Amino acid sequence: MSKALGAFEFRTVPAIAVEWSGAQRLGDILAPRFPARRAFLVTDAGVRRAGLLDAVLASLAAHGFSVTIFDGVVADPPEAVLHCGVAEARAATTDIVIGLGGGSSLDVAKLCAVLIGSEQPLAEMYGIGCVEGSRLPLVLIPTTAGTGSEVTNIAIITTGQTTKMGVVSPQLYADFALLDAELTVGLPATHTAATGIDAMVHAIEAYTSKLRKNPISDALAREALRLLGGNLITACRDGANRPAREAMLLGAALAGQAFANAPVAAVHALAYPLGGHYHVPHGLSNALMLGPVLRFNMGVAAPLYAELADVLVGPTPDREVSARSQDFVAEMERLMTESGAPRRLRDVGVTDNSLALLAGDAMKQSRLLVNNPVEVTEADALALYREAY
Repeated sequence: MSKALGAFEFRTVPAIAVEWSGAQRLGDILAPRFPARRAFLVTDAGVRRAGLLDAVLASLAAHGFSVTIFDGVVADPPEAVLHCGVAEARAATTDIVIGLGGGSSLDVAKLCAVLIGSEQPLAEMYGIGCVEGSRLPLVLIPTTAGTGSEVTNIAIITTGQTTKMGVVSPQLYADFALLDAELTVGLPATHTAATGIDAMVHAIEAYTSKLRKNPISDALAREALRLLGGNLITACRDGANRPAREAMLLGAALAGQAFANAPVAAVHALAYPLGGHYHVPHGLSNALMLGPVLRFNMGVAAPLYAELADVLVGPTPDREVSARSQDFVAEMERLMTESGAPRRLRDVGVTDNSLALLAGDAMKQSRLLVNNPVEVTEADALALYREAY
């Protein structure tokens, strides 16, 4: 007999378009949706150098948009980069923000859309539900199949030298997200692997989230994991494979919708200090910590891992829950190894004498740790870093 549903709320962006080559006709897509025409396009220098903006800008211009480009976004963007973007957007009298790039560019675009017309200091926005007022119209277009930032209400910024802080608020949901997998074709195999595993982590942590897991997030997480797990290796080995690229991008977006409602946990909490101290890319830092955290959570999360094993390796009803959960962890380890992503902290320059510092920093991520199915102490965090080392 099914048990009664507990109360829950699910939120996401109001419109998502999936279209191969859609970015090349962005002006045609946006013109009937938005009256605004003074666009501020947030991206990074690599995307611009790769020529991904050329057709986008031509299409926008053909439909009456004037565009100011901000390509100053860097990985793990610091507050200074965001403030620089806001100043340029204000000077251009921007009335619509377009983010095009990886997760960092999309996060900066979200906060630009909020800050351009706001007098609220950024420092007061950190946390959950702290943003006041509204924002400018916001369009997000990912160029990686990883963060799912195009469909989340979360933006991560580096504060100080090494600490990452999150802004989580409904105002950060975009008005429109465009999933054009053609933009991901040029992504190198190592980045495809790291961002793809990042998206899988989002699905897994949403599915096992202790506080706000719900039937809609569960359904999205399972389908995301099916798409990502079934196409990760193909996308890494054959980057021009259109079906694989489309499946990865859609899977990342579905995982983003899942974890925006059922938040991520210990993997992300332990990953953030690796980015802050060693500038390990976010997706890769998640991949490095996933195996240890999965094993750490196994005692409590085994029934849920067993359900995810049905998605990744197929139903095995004759096997016990503990064995199926181990099958799931083994399959994730296999996928990570075959993807070619680095597997040990030492492989990305982390030194063993910094592990205690990393553990201390991870404990500051209370917003994330509270969602983990098992409580994580500082001693646990240190042991997990040592296992990953």
